[in-house]
Amino acid sequence: MTAVSVTADRTSSPLVRMIGKRLLVSVLVLFVVSLLVFGATLLLPGDPARAILGPQATPERVAALTQQLGLDRPVWERYLDWLGGVLTGDLGYSAATQGPVSDLLAGRLGASGLLLVITAVISTPIAFALGTWAAVRRGTRTDSVLSGISLVLAALPEFVIGVLLVVLLSTSVFRVLPSVTIARPGEPVWTRPEQLVLPVLTLALVVIPYVIRMTRATLSEALDAGFVEMARLKGLPERTVLLRHAVPHTIGPVAQVVALQLAWLAGGVVVVEFLFRYPGIGQALIDAVANRDVEVVQAITMIIAAFYVLVNLAADVAGMLADPRIRTGGAR
Repeated sequence: MTAVSVTADRTSSPLVRMIGKRLLVSVLVLFVVSLLVFGATLLLPGDPARAILGPQATPERVAALTQQLGLDRPVWERYLDWLGGVLTGDLGYSAATQGPVSDLLAGRLGASGLLLVITAVISTPIAFALGTWAAVRRGTRTDSVLSGISLVLAALPEFVIGVLLVVLLSTSVFRVLPSVTIARPGEPVWTRPEQLVLPVLTLALVVIPYVIRMTRATLSEALDAGFVEMARLKGLPERTVLLRHAVPHTIGPVAQVVALQLAWLAGGVVVVEFLFRYPGIGQALIDAVANRDVEVVQAITMIIAAFYVLVNLAADVAGMLADPRIRTGGAR
């Protein structure tokens, strides 16, 4: 074995081990979530079969549907069948539509994914740029105003921000954007871009303040660090010091915050979609709960949980990659 391969093994093995541990923890978390999701749907009030058929259904029809849905089987058997289906991509059948859950959610997943991608692409560079600007201008009026605005936005729930945007841009002041989704059933939401503006803007205004504050705090710490002062003493221009020495130091922590905020969006999108009647998984989850459509509730909840766990895993990996102690084997 050469010296190069020995060095590579020494530097990569701690990182590989930590990533492996995170993967095992993620699998365990998803297993626990599956138990909680399945158990929570069992605790929903009422009889799913009667809720689907309505109060006028005869006992014979209710019994037949109960048997058809497998609700008369032991709980552990139903759980194992459901978990096996989830692992193989079979999400079951919707009791409300009598069709596969995967078909019901296919278009809605794309619509929600579009919201998340647009929000991430827009909010991340804007928030990073504003946080960098605030850190460079620490102690000035600009920094104070930007910090105050970000603090106010961070304190507001997403539905409050959404309602304020509706009042400002759709009803009382300007009336330039639709307040709810206007796409026809079956029509892709991106065919009418104007209906995406308010949901995306709401989600972006929820995410941006946290990234601004983390970027400012991390970059301010880096600008006061010894290696930055050394770069200044060498006579490097301030712009070079900022871009080559200070900013790279903030990438790891900011990437973790961005990943965590994107993970939050997977759950926060439910409220925003309901507010704007957006045809995504959030609206589908609310409809499924109202209709006692257990299979759909379970599928959507597991999808959101899986997304949350995967994004948190990505955040952990980004933080480890940005930590030189882990990369060089200094952490044990």
